[in-house]
Amino acid sequence: MSLKSIVNKATDKSNFSNIQGFINFCNEYLSYIVNNLQAIIISQNENHYRFYQYDRSGNFQITRPINSNLMYDFKSFKGNSKEYLKILKNIKTINKNDSTIRELLNNTTYTIQQTIGAALDALPAGKSNTARKLNGDLFEHFIRLIIREIGLQCDTGVVQIPVMLNGEKLFNMSYQHDLLIKEKDEIKLIGSIKTSSKDRIDKIFIDKFLYNKLTEKQTPHIAIFLNDVQRKNTAKENKYGINATFLPGHFKGYTVKLNPLDGVYYCDIRPNMLTEKILKDHIKTFDNLLITDIWKFI
Repeated sequence: MSLKSIVNKATDKSNFSNIQGFINFCNEYLSYIVNNLQAIIISQNENHYRFYQYDRSGNFQITRPINSNLMYDFKSFKGNSKEYLKILKNIKTINKNDSTIRELLNNTTYTIQQTIGAALDALPAGKSNTARKLNGDLFEHFIRLIIREIGLQCDTGVVQIPVMLNGEKLFNMSYQHDLLIKEKDEIKLIGSIKTSSKDRIDKIFIDKFLYNKLTEKQTPHIAIFLNDVQRKNTAKENKYGINATFLPGHFKGYTVKLNPLDGVYYCDIRPNMLTEKILKDHIKTFDNLLITDIWKFI
């Protein structure tokens, strides 16, 4: 398996029609990097983050930051991915207090998605926007597949909201949502699925406010993010580190003064989200959504 063939697979959405397709790709990528990387670079400011550098076949490109505390290697993933599918199919009956199950759910999801992102990082620099869009689309699709696997019907689409005045409909407003969970044609949950909250957090809060104001309902809105870190490259010093892309001030301000979201979930949660007031009350790891929270919304 060459890097070129792996990248070609990552750019073809037909390879990801089901969860097994995501798992198959992850296996191939993790197998490839065992012996074919030019180097693994350690982040200077948060040492558990790593950057993979490809060899000549990948033009010595350097990937996004990878959290080594969450990312499985080839051997670990092979066994855990089989257990992952079993857990998803039996999510209602698992031991909710088993930290091993929770870790496996979170880390496997993270590992699968990061192999796609890292593979797309091997594309030429001129195609970075294409890679970003494709990575985001696949993450949205992956999360919806996971939610269907646990037994819920969900989709993406445009919702038409009638704008009423004095009991008369004036017009419709269109809202595009990444995640719609319905029961008997009634929308029970609306979600935003993004690889990062960067440049998006404001819109998610405002969407909830406007949607519920226009519909005169209290429909729950959640957000699902992969991570909120990006590479910080000080090339002159030949040092690599990470920057956080999460805006805690914005999050707190909207939560307190506009409306709180009904759940915010990360695979790679930042340390301040576990300790800071307001943040720790509203942000959790992804496993919490699948095991407990999503069932409360239905």
